[in-house]
Amino acid sequence: MEKFADEAVIEVSSGAGGNGCVAFRREKYIPKGGPSGGDGGRGGAVVFTVRRNLRTLSHLRYKNKYKAENGHDGENWGRYGHNGSDVIIPLPPGSLIRDAQTQKLIRDFSRQQDDFIFLKGGNGGWGNIRFKSSVNQAPRKAHPGKPGQTVKLKIELQIMADIGLVGFPNAGKSSLLDRFTNARPKIAPYPFTTKIPNLGVLSADDRDIIIADIPGLIKGASQGAGLGIRFLKHISRTQALAFLVDLSEDNYLDAFDILLNELKSFSEELSLKKRLLVGTKTDLEETDGRLEKLAAKFPGEDIFGISVYNGNGIKELADKFLNLTENAREVSPPDTQFDGEGGSAQESEQVIGDLTDLSIGDFEGEEE
Repeated sequence: MEKFADEAVIEVSSGAGGNGCVAFRREKYIPKGGPSGGDGGRGGAVVFTVRRNLRTLSHLRYKNKYKAENGHDGENWGRYGHNGSDVIIPLPPGSLIRDAQTQKLIRDFSRQQDDFIFLKGGNGGWGNIRFKSSVNQAPRKAHPGKPGQTVKLKIELQIMADIGLVGFPNAGKSSLLDRFTNARPKIAPYPFTTKIPNLGVLSADDRDIIIADIPGLIKGASQGAGLGIRFLKHISRTQALAFLVDLSEDNYLDAFDILLNELKSFSEELSLKKRLLVGTKTDLEETDGRLEKLAAKFPGEDIFGISVYNGNGIKELADKFLNLTENAREVSPPDTQFDGEGGSAQESEQVIGDLTDLSIGDFEGEEE
């Protein structure tokens, strides 16, 4: 059973403030000691935080309601109520937070990875000690705590990678990821072996390149055919795309056009990314001369021929991946935040520098 999840709808609530207390000081020999009711505590906040070890939103499927603790009521002797505890919601890198009803983007965790205070708790009410004055020595009023807020959110995950591998089922994407990185995607000689996105890190020349392998596309994927449409959004943040064409297939000359058209139908922006064309399985006898024919049909494309089996072209392809990603990710402007309630807390460490060679399937469990 697949445990990968890239969407979830949750309901979050901040805590209500505690009520102020009405009380009077009563001690021996001091029968009229005046007001002594303390303030209520502030309600807990809803805070989102990035966790580098998370690769999916499946934990939000099991628990979809999160509520911060209410503030405690004020007490006698001028004691203030305790503030309510915050509710901390962990998210994987690359998560998007949207309003579930309006779809308004609230936070993009690929651009900013510091803790995000989404909803603040309600203020605590004043106790009657606050209302003492020269004309009112024994006030008998206190304020109730302010209520918390409840919002329904849609959480989306878009995987963060430098290079996205695109191709038909069984084109060799998982084999290439396995050769380049320590990721261990499932590999088998039948279509749709890859059912979830996999990530790996290619280390070369003291640099790390994050590679994403998504399930294979088929003709009509942009209209919902096959598995790939569900995961096309995961390559929207890549710096470049590598189109893998199986040279042993009879339709190898048409494959690139079909793949590119599917990406254009899904998103024009995807089709404009930097790209290269990779002919795979050059070790097979039936592929002799086919790489040259592919290059002749697409003279304007960067074309490489590789064989994962014998290693031909692998080093040259790795060097090309380095060239495509030599410029660091551009710093994006601050995200749109929820009106009036959003805010930033302490800075957290950057995610990409600490990303390890894990596939999503490795973290969440093996396919059954």
